[in-house]
Amino acid sequence: MASLFTNPGFIPVSQLSTTHPARLLLYYTTSTTSTTTKTPTIHPTKSSTPFTTIFCSATRHTHRPAYIPNQIPDPQYVRVFDTTVRDGEQSPGASMTSKEKLDVARQLAKLGVDIIEAGFPAASNDDLDAVKMIAKEVGNEVDENGYVPVICGLARCNKRDIDASWEAVKHAKRPRIHTFIATSEIHMKHKLKKTKEEVIEKARSMVSYARSLGCDDVEFSPEDAGRSDREFLYQILAEVINAGATTLNIPDTVGYTMPNEFGQLIADIRANTKGIENVIVSTHCQNDLGLSTANTLAGARAGARQVEVTINGIGERAGNASLEEVSVWAHDIWVVMALKCRGDRVLGGLYTGINTEQIIMSSKMVEEFSGLHVQPHKAIVGANAFAHESGIHQDGMLKHKNTYEIISPEDIGLHRSNKSGIVLGKLRYAMPNCVCSALLPQLGYDIDSKDLDDLFWRFKAVAEKKMSITDDDLIALVSDVVFQPQVVWKLGDLQVTCGTLDLPMATVRLIDANGEEHIACANGTGPVDSAYKAIDHIVKERVILLEYSLNAVTEGIDAIATTRVLIRGENSHTSTHSGGETSHRTFSGTGAGMDIVVSSVRAYVNALNKMLSFHNQTEATVSTGNSRVSA
Repeated sequence: MASLFTNPGFIPVSQLSTTHPARLLLYYTTSTTSTTTKTPTIHPTKSSTPFTTIFCSATRHTHRPAYIPNQIPDPQYVRVFDTTVRDGEQSPGASMTSKEKLDVARQLAKLGVDIIEAGFPAASNDDLDAVKMIAKEVGNEVDENGYVPVICGLARCNKRDIDASWEAVKHAKRPRIHTFIATSEIHMKHKLKKTKEEVIEKARSMVSYARSLGCDDVEFSPEDAGRSDREFLYQILAEVINAGATTLNIPDTVGYTMPNEFGQLIADIRANTKGIENVIVSTHCQNDLGLSTANTLAGARAGARQVEVTINGIGERAGNASLEEVSVWAHDIWVVMALKCRGDRVLGGLYTGINTEQIIMSSKMVEEFSGLHVQPHKAIVGANAFAHESGIHQDGMLKHKNTYEIISPEDIGLHRSNKSGIVLGKLRYAMPNCVCSALLPQLGYDIDSKDLDDLFWRFKAVAEKKMSITDDDLIALVSDVVFQPQVVWKLGDLQVTCGTLDLPMATVRLIDANGEEHIACANGTGPVDSAYKAIDHIVKERVILLEYSLNAVTEGIDAIATTRVLIRGENSHTSTHSGGETSHRTFSGTGAGMDIVVSSVRAYVNALNKMLSFHNQTEATVSTGNSRVSA
């Protein structure tokens, strides 16, 4: 750990007498004797005891400051910029449909994020339309407190991208254009093939162009800032500030820096960039070395007042800083958990506007729509995050929950049937209808009456076969009913024969959107392969199965199985990522059931529905004859 603090201008938290020694990645800075860089000194808050500083701040944090693009009235408030449906969607296999992106954006608004980066409009026509739909709907839903999220579109530093971004976000009450260009030597030489002077001119002129369109909220990012020359960074950032940028985002694009290095980078930029007092400084930290959350918090400690994050930390390569990890640090620990954590003495009382009780629902929605399952040991939202099976831990939990829980699960929207959090096994429910109506809100779900009715009958069917039902069983059924795409095809009936004596065969009955029935039979190498081939005969879409996985939700021979598949069409559409590379659109689907073949078929049909909905939307867009901007 000592290697993280090689800069003599930094003192680890553990070395400060007034600070608890946990979480050593955060630090205070001291004044430096360097004559080349001005570094602000950040002093710890003095407190006679660890428990005297926070209760007063809890009331101060009740209201979100008024939104002004280039300033925040309360210097302790940190804006949360969520890029789940833009950067997060660039995870392999994580493509979402326009409807799913809209649903995620609505959930992000419930969560209380300040800015939603809704996409990269120049990537394709459907991306432009998805961002526009989010801007029109979510970007105009003002709550009783005047809150409405900023809707942001990403654009490279060229007019075509910026025009597409503005066309998409201008319909929101608070639109933002986020433009970027690489500034590290390796990127400028090998990717851009431009000189420093050319890069500065491109950045300055494109920020100015974005402002000229009527957008008064423009964010600029020097891509790969973590490996960029400092003096060059100060220069280009000063130029874009002068051109009208309101937020400067400092990305650790390849997850290269250590927390003390990234904190120093933010401090140096704030101390040496002309006009920096007129803009918001932001962080965007990738997780390649597992330090994205630590780097983000280090940046906030050094003066950044916007953090760029994603739900579940999804994103390219190893992902991004996780919203739930950063927000729980900045909100729950410093306000809700004040009496047992360090609060103001570490992050100076920083806070966000995140409604942490929406964290679990947001995580589950993104998990289902993206098809990227959260590992059980994931901080905050993992299945094991609040599970205690060790005998020593159980003993402590029974005596006092705070012995092994520094965060209350209820504060993030997780309400356990077993209040002690100890895994004791299956829970019996005598009345399934009571479970559906009473237990679901405890598990973090807000389900409308139609979905609740469908869920009840699915639950009842399972309960008749499986006498002991767990929360995990119910969650699997919820995912199979609620988090599903627009229905193009619906599974009617399925019959398979297989074994060592007969040739595997499947008969499938599908119902189309008009209610008409279609039946097909097919042979295959096994029951699942046979069923998939029968479905292909009906749907008449040539697809490639990229991934197939099957897991039991709980232990036991009668466990519900969850299946995930990933497919793409043989003539699939391509999408352009922000880095300029193109990739084929892929579509994931999930299914759940006690019969593994039925579960597998449900997953395949749901993936096909995603793909067909996407194709139908694309064809409808083309048929309108409207001109579109595409990369």
